Amino acid sequence: MPPKKKVEEEVVGPWMLGRWSRALKVGLVGMPNVGKSTLYNTLSKSHHSKTANVPFCTIDPTETRAFVEDDRFDWLVAQHKPKSEVKAFVTVVDIAGLISGAHQGEGLGNAFLSHIQSVDGICHVMRAFEDDDVIHAEDTVDPVRDINTICSELRLKDISYMKGKVEHHKKGHSAARTKSPAHLKKWEEELETMDKIIAWLEAGKDVKNGMDQWTTKDIEFLNDYGLLTAKPCMYAVNMNKKDFCRRKNKFLKAIFDWVKENSPGSEIIPYCGSYEEELQDMETDAEREKQLQEDSVTSAMPRMITTAFHMVHLINFFTAGPDEVKAWTIRKGFKAPQAAGVIHTDFEKGFIMAEVMAYSDLKELGSEAAVKAGGKYRQEGKNYEVQDGDVIFFKFNLGKGK
Repeated sequence: MPPKKKVEEEVVGPWMLGRWSRALKVGLVGMPNVGKSTLYNTLSKSHHSKTANVPFCTIDPTETRAFVEDDRFDWLVAQHKPKSEVKAFVTVVDIAGLISGAHQGEGLGNAFLSHIQSVDGICHVMRAFEDDDVIHAEDTVDPVRDINTICSELRLKDISYMKGKVEHHKKGHSAARTKSPAHLKKWEEELETMDKIIAWLEAGKDVKNGMDQWTTKDIEFLNDYGLLTAKPCMYAVNMNKKDFCRRKNKFLKAIFDWVKENSPGSEIIPYCGSYEEELQDMETDAEREKQLQEDSVTSAMPRMITTAFHMVHLINFFTAGPDEVKAWTIRKGFKAPQAAGVIHTDFEKGFIMAEVMAYSDLKELGSEAAVKAGGKYRQEGKNYEVQDGDVIFFKFNLGKGK
């Protein structure tokens, strides 16, 4: 007999973690007085979030839309000169500061952790500036100590949550046995996954760093649990203006080494909160640009917003014409009917086909007519996975002759 073919496990990508939705949120997380609310105000280009030099200044979370700068969108607008323009955005949530013991309810711990549970990605705001006028919850500035505290609290909360899930799950063993072999098998598979997750967390590791450990079945359960350490992260390092402009800071090397070891692949974005706030308070873009040129720097906000957007595995497709150019936001992996449903539920129900141009082809050839003439205008069916930057025209049928 020929040898049995080796069954290859499906490759699990980090984008598979998380809920399937386009209304995803990124939470600003950090110790008290590291600059979360100042960053929030700058991202939202408003001053809705209270700032003050006191611990737990932010109690109730507030959220805003931070609009994504996109050269593709700008090019489509320049081509069509539409009556309406609608950019993509990411929803940013300002969350209360955390202290050690939060997983046991210390400070505003329980509220803090529940607010993190409701977001899909985390922007860790790290204080890398010393200022005697701005108090620190631990008295001294040490961003690596702070991030270790936060990550430890998130893991401890996840461990507590999972142990509670296991206890509840075991009570259903008898019911699973009496239903059917299939029910019992699923019950056993979930218990195995739960034990595997707890062992991983108790070893001091975050769920998001175990993508070579989790099977597709594990991922199905993980996405139901919504664990804090499963959420993708980025690291915003708040420095003083002098350090930001000279691109040097005594804490950066330690932060870089920590992220490389504990959150590999995550973005580190240095910025100066007070400087970015000053820029936003200027009346004109020309005034802002002049200041940036004088200081020989660029604003960190566009990179921060774009990173937050892609971190939670969002992509854009576009609809474009003289009436409107719009960036539609979907989760990576959406099929054409799901993408159509983002525009209107009827589009998904009555989906016939998607007429698709890649943005790169459209820009290279210059017009829809040229794309068609070049044979690069495609008709795609219901199994087509929409790609970032697709320009799409949907055809659908409502039925009853409509």
